[in-house]
Amino acid sequence: MSEGYDIDREKLREVGIELDPKKRSATFIQQDQEVRNVATFYEGVEVMSIRDAMKKYDWVKDYFWRILRRDQDEFTKEADSEDVNGYFIRALPNVKVEIPVEACLFLHRARTQKVHNIVIAEEGSELNILTGCTSHPSAVGMHIGVSEFFVKRNAKLSFTMIHSWHNKIEVRPRSAAIVEENATFISNYILLNPVKLVQMYPTSYVYRNSRAIFNSVIVALEGSVVDSGSRAVLKEPGATAEIISRTISKGGKITARGQIIGESEGVKGHLECKGLILSENGDITAIPELIARKPNLELSHEAAIGKIAEEEIFYLMSRGMSRDEAVSAIVRGFMEIEIKGLPEVLKRTIDKAIEDMKDAL
Repeated sequence: MSEGYDIDREKLREVGIELDPKKRSATFIQQDQEVRNVATFYEGVEVMSIRDAMKKYDWVKDYFWRILRRDQDEFTKEADSEDVNGYFIRALPNVKVEIPVEACLFLHRARTQKVHNIVIAEEGSELNILTGCTSHPSAVGMHIGVSEFFVKRNAKLSFTMIHSWHNKIEVRPRSAAIVEENATFISNYILLNPVKLVQMYPTSYVYRNSRAIFNSVIVALEGSVVDSGSRAVLKEPGATAEIISRTISKGGKITARGQIIGESEGVKGHLECKGLILSENGDITAIPELIARKPNLELSHEAAIGKIAEEEIFYLMSRGMSRDEAVSAIVRGFMEIEIKGLPEVLKRTIDKAIEDMKDAL
């Protein structure tokens, strides 16, 4: 086994990629622009490269750039190229799969990795996806990831993304979701390692009696710049949205955005953004936005940024902890988010990722 292969496998494990058919319903791994591993272990789940999906199904082109615009910005324009690749993941109608599909996008030698992903949870289905994005320690460049999610009527999609980059990588995800009637879309984002830059603002369009839930846990270390947020557009009566973020700056710069737009009466949304600064040069800006375009709706938000209170530390020290142990316990508690409707296997992966971070803090 070569040294490079050892490093690659370790990086996969850092972002929750198991490569174990007993623990995953399918696997997809892309290195730079080439697919290295694709396999499906569960009937009713389709996983393949977007290139193969376009060849297999003529209708896939109707989903390509259906929510996002090619000319949205300079990065979507760059991703709109012939050499783009990515994953196509689909749960067939009424198929419910709790065991997650795993997908990894790995940046190695390419200066720019251009990805376009299509995810479809067909009517009445349930699909869980764990995607890990990472890079080789020697990599220098940019990842541009375009993702379009389609959650059909009465379907449920849980999508968890764990990022573990390096401080020479810029990351520009561009993603959006359509959540049809009586459907559920859960999006979880975890960033705990150094990165040069992350800039993302995923949007969900939520229809009658459906819901969108966004959760994020972000740690920005020295030299990292993270501009991240989530947006939910509540289109029809009964639509709900919840956006929860926890941000920690240990010398990095964070802009935490959140926006809920109510376009119909009878919708509800809540936005919660909390930040914790752990160093003198930490920097967090919270920008919560609520926009109401109709009467008789309910939108709310709460935002708070601060440092660890000394009285909390003293209390835990009085219970027998050292100062470092007390700070670590407070930080771990701050990072914990109760994610509604998340399968236990995904919850364990997220909990482990956060637990592994405690020594760095």
